[in-house]
Amino acid sequence: MPSVDLLPETFGPAEFAAAFPVSRETSERLEIYAARLRFWQNTINLVAPTTLDDVWRRHFADSAQLLDHIPATAKSLVDVGSGAGFPGLVLAILLANRGPGHRVVLIESDSRKAAFLADVVRHTGIGSAIAVDIVSQRVETAATRARVGPTDLVTARALAPMDRLLGWVAPLFGPNTHGVFLKGQDVETELAKAVQKWRITYDLVPSRTAAHARIVVVRQLAAKTEG
Repeated sequence: MPSVDLLPETFGPAEFAAAFPVSRETSERLEIYAARLRFWQNTINLVAPTTLDDVWRRHFADSAQLLDHIPATAKSLVDVGSGAGFPGLVLAILLANRGPGHRVVLIESDSRKAAFLADVVRHTGIGSAIAVDIVSQRVETAATRARVGPTDLVTARALAPMDRLLGWVAPLFGPNTHGVFLKGQDVETELAKAVQKWRITYDLVPSRTAAHARIVVVRQLAAKTEG
């Protein structure tokens, strides 16, 4: 596996703009996002408190690095278990740089976290640039799957072991769908278990934010048939 240079420990808005060239408007939206996160964190545990002072690297950059693995042709993205919006809402803000016509669906069953996501969408104005839908339902329900349907891209961060995660997202996969998932140090063990149930073509990519972390880029996914 190729190595990558990790982002520096001291990492704020200026370092983010250098690592991920974005427009001034995008930087301002992320500044608003960071401020809303701090405000809501006082009443809802959105992120680990120890990461709140490192939001630009631990959360924004961690999410933004997935942009390199999103095909230019991808117009629809579904983020599963969005939580505080990582990676889905960060990617929505960045995808606005690619122009109109994108749709991002954030699936978050916790109504309080869904309310936070709606608050960030409203304060940043990102909804005027691309379509952002917030679905406060569990991804595995038939109602959610019917509402969302197949998509170009599926994302998730540290949501569930790979075999369970693939079971949840498989109904969202069409012939050309990609999955991009942020995983931790146990990812290879998880994948070894997942391939017992799933036919999966994937790449394993080092993370830029943590030495032990990996990005799983899934290019083909199908359940194995018994017998």
